[in-house]
Amino acid sequence: MELLLHAFIASLSSTVLDVAPIAGILVLFQVAVLRRRPANMRRLIVGFIYVLAGLALFLVGLEQALFPIGETMASQLTSPDTMGGAAVDGAPDWRDYRLVYAFAAAIGFATTVAEPSLIAVALKAETVSGGAVRAWGLRIAVAVGVAVGVALGCFRIVTGTPLPWYIMAAYLIVIALTFRSVRAIVPLAYDSGGVTTSTVTVPVVAALGLGLAAGIPGRSPLVDGFGLIAFASVFPIMTVLGYAIVASWWKRWRVTRPREGGGKVQA
Repeated sequence: MELLLHAFIASLSSTVLDVAPIAGILVLFQVAVLRRRPANMRRLIVGFIYVLAGLALFLVGLEQALFPIGETMASQLTSPDTMGGAAVDGAPDWRDYRLVYAFAAAIGFATTVAEPSLIAVALKAETVSGGAVRAWGLRIAVAVGVAVGVALGCFRIVTGTPLPWYIMAAYLIVIALTFRSVRAIVPLAYDSGGVTTSTVTVPVVAALGLGLAAGIPGRSPLVDGFGLIAFASVFPIMTVLGYAIVASWWKRWRVTRPREGGGKVQA
């Protein structure tokens, strides 16, 4: 308990120093530029204290729980006992790590569905679009993209192939889908990659990549461990654009499909 208290105090002091420039800019513009005093100063101060305490607790939680869990799970999944006695020395066979890919996809999907930033954006998108964009549909599409991206990123770590190959190929697909997708969904799709790599997804995915790279011979946590976040950012763009294209095709098919008695429904 004493160790956690010291960690919280250290994290709180560091958070205060990090947030101080933001608070200074806000106060400067409020006083010097707008020349107005906030309506409820006491409420703002209390809220600011809550923000500092929440950020400090979140950072302590990352260091004490999420990062260790991700690294421990990755090391356990790559152990010989878990892999059924597969050899872990020398060049690894990517087929021996099927359980790792499954875990990466599952954890990527679960953390994305629970991502607060994505939930907020999805609800706002549903409100602004008048229900044309469903919040749950958007969240599932983004979560599927993260799941595929994180699993493919783990495959890249196991095989040791260069990261730029995957990222360049992914963005070429994104460009192609952009020209084929509905124009109104493109900005939302591009934003989905950024909002999903936030407070819940990033710590777990980063810890998974670092632990996986540390548990495979010949891999460097610095060179090979990082990069999973890039996969988690670009693949949701692809799945949201693809979801919009499929939804558009389905809507046109339902409008133009033949009736049971013959003929077509006029658009």
